Amino acid sequence: MVIGIDLGTTFSLAAFMNNGKPEIIPNAEGERLTPSVVAFAEGGRQLIGNLARTQAVANPERTIASIKRHMGTDYEVEVDGRKFSPQEISSLILRKIKEDAQDYLGEKIEKAVITVPAYFNDNQRQATMEAGALAGLEVMRIINEPTAASLAYGLHKQDLHYILIWDLGGGTFDVSVLELGNGVFEVKAVGGNTHLGGDDWDERLMDYLAQEFEKLHGVDVTKDRMALQRLKEASEKAKKELSTKIFAEIRIPFLWQEEDLRLTLSREQFEELTRDLLEKMIEPTKQVLSDAKFTPTQIDRMVLVGGSTRMPAVQHLARQLLGKESYKDINPDEVVALGAAIQANILIGEIKDVVLLDVTPLSLGIEIEGGIFAKIIKRNTTVPTSCGQIFTTAKDNQTQVDIHVLQGERLLSSDNINLGKFELTDIPPGRRGEAQIEVTFHIDANGILQVSALDLHTDNEKSIQISSSYRLSKDEINKMLEDARIHAKEDQKRKEEIQIGIRAESMIHAAQLVLEEDEGLMDKLDVNKIEKLILAIKTTLYKGGYEDTRARIDELSKLVEVVYNAYKCKKRNLEMETKDAAYKRI
Repeated sequence: MVIGIDLGTTFSLAAFMNNGKPEIIPNAEGERLTPSVVAFAEGGRQLIGNLARTQAVANPERTIASIKRHMGTDYEVEVDGRKFSPQEISSLILRKIKEDAQDYLGEKIEKAVITVPAYFNDNQRQATMEAGALAGLEVMRIINEPTAASLAYGLHKQDLHYILIWDLGGGTFDVSVLELGNGVFEVKAVGGNTHLGGDDWDERLMDYLAQEFEKLHGVDVTKDRMALQRLKEASEKAKKELSTKIFAEIRIPFLWQEEDLRLTLSREQFEELTRDLLEKMIEPTKQVLSDAKFTPTQIDRMVLVGGSTRMPAVQHLARQLLGKESYKDINPDEVVALGAAIQANILIGEIKDVVLLDVTPLSLGIEIEGGIFAKIIKRNTTVPTSCGQIFTTAKDNQTQVDIHVLQGERLLSSDNINLGKFELTDIPPGRRGEAQIEVTFHIDANGILQVSALDLHTDNEKSIQISSSYRLSKDEINKMLEDARIHAKEDQKRKEEIQIGIRAESMIHAAQLVLEEDEGLMDKLDVNKIEKLILAIKTTLYKGGYEDTRARIDELSKLVEVVYNAYKCKKRNLEMETKDAAYKRI
């Protein structure tokens, strides 16, 4: 069994082919989306997904979210004196996705296609491959998210030629132009911003809420990690509400000691706060159209992908730029995983007559004399591909050359991304410019790069696969896999803990729904009791006191039932009094 995985900034999910159609695989909690969140609770216990997200308020220092933004860098997370790379954290998310899929399908999962933003560089793609290996997966292919989305939409079955895909996720923004025809998906150009996504809209609103609270109470709550996490949760909730409503009521009880944060935010205010973020989507779109040599009128359809495209301002901007309504027939949160499942089955031969021709997002080359960047493969070249150029020595009697491999679009090497270095030695001494050294770049279907340097006079050759500058060694990967096997015995206990976590989430959600119905009829003391119990449940989840959590859940359940029944009674009496008063006026 093979699956497709969308390893997202905010949420991750998997899909498989079921009777010829792609289908989302629910996780252990019965949800279609798994939060890309990892937490380390007391005693070193690992919490992943919904449970990690739920306890984040009580455990912000040891909860890790949006790790995808750091893939391919030397960023590390330190917890209890141990450092974790982005690959390791991502592998924990992937392992949960894999294990949940195995439980649901009743089959062992060993192979997967994993998606990445189209604008991911070589380091970021390598890091994603490593995360898959650490999770015990054979990564069959790395596929660009917009390309996967186009597969899932089934656009190759329609009479279309050119489509533009906007993919705005939690942490990245991609733009791709594809040409479709006769079962061939050819990517013509890609662009975007790997540091622009829904998280940025959340953070902008968080800053605003913190400033408003400080104006009212003179306290900077951003210095308190727990308060900051609660601001984050409220901001994300408000952002989602404003996608369907004109106003959002924001209320965070006990944000600082006994002080609440209460305010009403309009969609217009929110859009004004984030206008500059929206504007960052314009230039990449224009650049991709220019690279593909298309005008907006030549695009047959615009496709929106990613949960953040639900924001009305994003949809309005799409209409402005393309002059047409966007295509939204499939859930934008799920479409990438569905496409990855289709690609996985193309690779094993289950689906035929579909060919994907993707492109490299950035130019690749080497540093030459004077610190200049010499491009060997230009961006938006269809992959897989090979290309070479001949270089020579810069000095007399030079017997070795350093091959410094770079990725980017800047003229100077120092302004581009360093992918790695190697040496070609034993060049026969001679005058400057006599040697002929052929440097060849080969990119495979995953977008992974291999570079070779050949001395044409001696046939001396050095060839390496360029890996992330922060790539883990095979020994490190094997050790981590062994560590995972050692801790496998804890899985059953973790599942039991997850069940309590699921019940806690469900009860918290039910209690919050009751509080949202408050029309001034609920007793203030009862409301405060409910809010304190919600906070207590989140805290006990973090501390691992599952018996305490169960007791608090039962307590909250009883309280909510009593309070809600009293509220309904008051509301019914008020409605009766209103009717009686109206009757007397006739």
